[in-house]
Amino acid sequence: MAEDLVLDTAIRDWVLIPLTVVMILIGILRYFVSKLMQSQQTPDAKIVKEGQVVVRARNLRAGANFIPAKSFRARRAYFSNEENGLLHVPKGQGQNPQAQMFSDPNMAMDMMKKNLSMIIPQTLTFAWVNFFFSGFVAAKIPFPLTQRFRSMLQNGIDLSTVDVSYVSSRSWYFLNLFGLRGLFSLILGEENAMDDTQRMMQMGGFGFDPTKNLSAEKDGLDIIQHEWALPKFEQRAEAVLKKLVS
Repeated sequence: MAEDLVLDTAIRDWVLIPLTVVMILIGILRYFVSKLMQSQQTPDAKIVKEGQVVVRARNLRAGANFIPAKSFRARRAYFSNEENGLLHVPKGQGQNPQAQMFSDPNMAMDMMKKNLSMIIPQTLTFAWVNFFFSGFVAAKIPFPLTQRFRSMLQNGIDLSTVDVSYVSSRSWYFLNLFGLRGLFSLILGEENAMDDTQRMMQMGGFGFDPTKNLSAEKDGLDIIQHEWALPKFEQRAEAVLKKLVS
């Protein structure tokens, strides 16, 4: 049987609340530090041009059925022609994201700054939590949970008799680390809020390859089937106007 615990109010005042406040302040401070460390980069004209081509091709796919078949085929050939189409990427000319990063020192420096702005505060905060607050039962979730949540909620407490709904101080740190995006979106704005899960997913990236978008858009434009959506629209419009007049 799982045991019920009576939590001291001092744990709430000296562990739970300080830990939460510190995590929020560190998240806000890290955001402003990353903004200060971010360098201003001039956009690459080639990447901007390729992005505009992709947007135009998507607009063509979206409105394909509202233009005549002959016009659609001419526009599709203009984009996806195998010789000189705007979406055609010759073999061997695709950019390697790793080579792109190492060839541009500013890109590599920005990525290193982003990683350092995430790793250093996390390391120091975890060391602080592990040294001062290790072994505390900080809170209790107000609903029952299964045993699968024990390793996630009771990190640092090796007691199988404690109910799963109790949260250790170390687990509370991880819950705040990965779950404060909603609060940061209210404080910093939705566009500026990014939780550490997304940052970790971006750490493994080595640049961006815009040629993949061109190839994917070309494939989507090649397989689309044109179905004229406005057959005899002049006659239909005339009939509607006659009904309105009569």
